[in-house]
Amino acid sequence: MALATWFILIGSLLLLIGMRYPIIQRLPLTPSIIYLSVGVILGPTLLGAFHFNPLKQSHLLEVITEVAALISLFIAGIKMPMPFKWRQWRAPIRLAFASMAISVALTALFGYYLLSLPLGAAILLGGILAPTDPVLATDVQVRHMGDRDPLRFTLTSEAGMNDGTAFPFIMLGLMLLEAPLSSTLLAEWVLHDLILSTALAVIIGIIMGSLLAHAVWRQRHLEHREHLMDDFLGLGLIGLVYGTSLLLNAWGFLAVFIAAITLRHTELRLSQTTTPTAPLNEFSLDQVEPEAASEIRTSAGALVFKEPLERLSELVLVLLIGGMLFVDSWSIRAVSLALFLFFIVRPASVLLGLVGSGTPFRNQLLVGWFGVRGIGSLYYLMFAVVSGIPSDIALELIHITLVVVALSIILHGITVKPIMSRLWH
Repeated sequence: MALATWFILIGSLLLLIGMRYPIIQRLPLTPSIIYLSVGVILGPTLLGAFHFNPLKQSHLLEVITEVAALISLFIAGIKMPMPFKWRQWRAPIRLAFASMAISVALTALFGYYLLSLPLGAAILLGGILAPTDPVLATDVQVRHMGDRDPLRFTLTSEAGMNDGTAFPFIMLGLMLLEAPLSSTLLAEWVLHDLILSTALAVIIGIIMGSLLAHAVWRQRHLEHREHLMDDFLGLGLIGLVYGTSLLLNAWGFLAVFIAAITLRHTELRLSQTTTPTAPLNEFSLDQVEPEAASEIRTSAGALVFKEPLERLSELVLVLLIGGMLFVDSWSIRAVSLALFLFFIVRPASVLLGLVGSGTPFRNQLLVGWFGVRGIGSLYYLMFAVVSGIPSDIALELIHITLVVVALSIILHGITVKPIMSRLWH
């Protein structure tokens, strides 16, 4: 399609969603379903007006998905309603680590035994499809700063963390595609990829998020500089944290999420809007005193600029997914794995991961269903392709991942409004 046509198409979609027509609001449709439908209609499945080749454009798609994921993770972290306490965070931490590992293992077993993939490719596929997505799951994510709903908190914090905790399994899959399984390889993987890189990500995020919060507080209170560009400060923190993580071989997605949480709660602590005896799970921004508003500007101001970027990236990427799908993309192999992932792997991994966590059983069932796959999976897929995996394996993983993400957009999208509406009533 011509450049002018692209501008008209994207502008029309933005107007359609922005007008919030009542007929669209009443239907069980999410914006992602609309974007995907338009992409499928215009793509090679029907009209063939455009085709985005993920194999030829892997470098471009890797960068686009990387930036989209970073912005979304930062937004998710800024919205976190409570600082880190094991009682509040044990459920999402279990989901991001234990449930993640179970999900990768079950998916890898399916890929190895039923799809006849090599062991490395099967584990790689498990790592690609395991993380849930904070971009496409906006209807079940924390809506605003101070949103204290436990279901939304669990889903958002899990998605923020597991986009980083999936990386060790991606690396294990890539290692096994190059060398046979051995105790030396596993030991190196556990030490460097599983332990050191994860620990470094947490440390980098905490230090840099805290430093920025203290620097802004100092400038605003000791130097009386009120007019700081908070949107630039947020973007600068993302770039600094992620770049440092890449240099130190830490998991950058996890570091950015931790940095956003640390920034926000350090600002809140500096503003002295909470007390040691205040229940952490009852805090919201409504409790912030007017004179303390300047303390949280960097966190709140960052959302004003970044949330529209997140929505725009969702539109573009989901539209491109529709333009990557062919009729024969919907193979039995891909669809069967997607259904296995949604109806068996996700619920089983959540229930096993949350054993003894104190999470209500109803919430466990809801978390087990709303494991939306999306931009994170596309990024890991492109990361693997750019890393130089064999072309036949790359094509297989591309077809499977696109179908899983598309089906996730459809199935989770058409059920989110009815389920959440029934839940809140």
